Amino acid sequence: MGRIDYYNDPDAPAINSVVPSVTVAVRNTAGQILLIHKIDNNYWALPGGGHDPGESIVDTALREVREETGIDVRITGLVGTYTDPRHVMKYDDGEVRQQFSICFHAVPLDDSPNPREDGTETRAVKWVEPVDVPGLSIHPSMRMRIDHALDDTRTTPHLG
Repeated sequence: MGRIDYYNDPDAPAINSVVPSVTVAVRNTAGQILLIHKIDNNYWALPGGGHDPGESIVDTALREVREETGIDVRITGLVGTYTDPRHVMKYDDGEVRQQFSICFHAVPLDDSPNPREDGTETRAVKWVEPVDVPGLSIHPSMRMRIDHALDDTRTTPHLG
């Protein structure tokens, strides 16, 4: 399903849905961050997705990383909460969501896992050097989460 992201756009369609979701900033021992190239909006992003009934939010994070990248992880902390009503996502089926995402820090369980795309949500998955992140096509709201995750000087999670 296709998706159009609006950010701070007065012409964005009216929101008709809020879906709790997660993103996960996975860093390996080399300091690289795991990114996916999304099929629905053609941006690079952190792995993540919607919260399913019957799951804890941590279970959602573990499941989404495994589904989209093939990597099992351990959650190590909270990057922040991201609920900006100026970030609106319009889907082909008419759903128009307000951003509502909890972003976690994580590490892979295996020290040198090889990621793989799932072909449904991700067209590519790779470990990225932090210095290479600025050159990738990333939506501004996702770039904020990635920047927060990579900022080793942060002592508290983002609350917004």
